[in-house]
Amino acid sequence: MLTMVVGASPNPSRYSYKAVHRLLEEGHEVVPIGIKRGSVAGIDILDIRSQPQIDKEVEVITLYVAERNLQPWHQYLLSMKPKRIIFNPGAENLGLEALARSQGIETINACTLVMLSVGAY
Repeated sequence: MLTMVVGASPNPSRYSYKAVHRLLEEGHEVVPIGIKRGSVAGIDILDIRSQPQIDKEVEVITLYVAERNLQPWHQYLLSMKPKRIIFNPGAENLGLEALARSQGIETINACTLVMLSVGAY
């Protein structure tokens, strides 16, 4: 299962950083993407501004970006055709949620870290 972590940061205190590590620990393949340069768990963070192509099917997108900062990337994210988008606390986004649902994409307002810890991911 490939998960795109949007808003990835090389800062260990950020939840997106912790999510990448936890997803990898649970055996998930991860693509960190954002505007911060650097890497997480030895994986380079892809720059969302260049709208990088992902060679594999993206099953889940988990968001760590506030709505006001994510709007320019809605169509790019939807073009990944994920099965599910997780809106983590602080990343709630009614506009993207409505667009995703209209395309048959499951949307969840939840914390990825909590979902992983209780086996609900």
